[in-house]
Amino acid sequence: MASEKKSRTDKVIMVTGGSGLVGRAIERVSKEEQRPDETWIFLSSKDGDLKSEEETAALFEKYQPTHIIHLAAMVGGLFYNLKHNLDFWRVNIKINDNVLHNSYKNGVQKVVSCLSTCIFPNKTTYPIDETMIHNGPPHDSNFGYSYAKRSIDVQNKAYRSQHGCKFTSVIPTNVFGQWDNFNLEDGHVIPGLMHKVYTAKRDGTPLTIWGTGKPLRQFIYSYDLARLFVWVLREYDEVEPIILSVGEEDEVSIKECAEHVVEAFDFKGEVVYDTDKSDGQFKKTASNAKLKKYRPDFEFTPIKQALRETVEWFVANYDIARK
Repeated sequence: MASEKKSRTDKVIMVTGGSGLVGRAIERVSKEEQRPDETWIFLSSKDGDLKSEEETAALFEKYQPTHIIHLAAMVGGLFYNLKHNLDFWRVNIKINDNVLHNSYKNGVQKVVSCLSTCIFPNKTTYPIDETMIHNGPPHDSNFGYSYAKRSIDVQNKAYRSQHGCKFTSVIPTNVFGQWDNFNLEDGHVIPGLMHKVYTAKRDGTPLTIWGTGKPLRQFIYSYDLARLFVWVLREYDEVEPIILSVGEEDEVSIKECAEHVVEAFDFKGEVVYDTDKSDGQFKKTASNAKLKKYRPDFEFTPIKQALRETVEWFVANYDIARK
C-alpha cells in the first residue's frame, strides 16, 4: 500500500471491531458526514486477530492509519460475564495493549478507545462522573472485563506522560441498536429482550424476563453514540475520558424498557418475571454534564423511536442478525 499511501495531512481512520454494533453505526455516520480528507477503514476479526502481536502489527503496516477508533473487545451480558471473568480479563488486556502499543510505535496521531460504565466502582455515590473510575472495585459480576477496560485509561495517561501520545477514551452507557448481538446467552439486555419477544410472539408462548425488572439504566442508541464518537475523534482533545450518555432524567427501568419493546413488537401474550434470576447492579446512573458542556446542542433520539427502529431492523434482518 506504500505507493498508494495518502499524504499525512489526510486522515486514515482505522476502526477496530468495525463490524459490530457501534462500528456499523460509525460506518453509517462516516458516510453521512463524509469529509474529503478522511479515509475510513472498518476491520473485523476476519481481518486479523488483535490478541496476536504479530497480526496486529501486520494490520498497522498494511493500512498505515493516522487515527484509530478502538472498539474491538471480548464482550457479553451479565450471565456470561459471571462465568468467564478470567477470560474477559486476559483477552481484553491483550487486545488493548496490542492496539495501543502499535499506535505508539507507528506514530498514530490520535486513538479513541471505548470503555463502559460497568468499570465504575460498585460502591459509589450517584451520579458517577469521569473522575470516579478508580475510586474502588467494580461489581463482582464482571470484574475481569471492568479492570481490563479501566487499564485503557491507565495506559492512555502513561502514553501521554511518557511519549506525548494523543490517546483518549469514551464511556458510553448501555448501547443498543441495529447489528447488535441478539444472542440469548451472552447478549445485553435490550437485544436479549427483543429476541425473547420475537420468539414468544412467533411461538405463542409467554415472555419470560430474567430478574425483577427494577434495575435502572441509561440506554443510548448506537446511531447517537456513533455521531458523538466521530465528534470526539475530530474535536475532543482531553486525555481524560468523557461519558457519552443521555441525561439522568432519561434513565429507565428494565421493566419500562421491556414494556417499550413489547409495544414495538405489538406482543399481546403473557409477560412473566423470573425473580430467581440475578438483577445484577441495581443502578449506575452517569452524569453527562461534561458532554453537555461541550455539546449543549446535541439531540438524542427518543428511546421509544430508537427501540422501534431497532425492532423493525431485527425483524427484517432476523436471518442475518447475530443470535
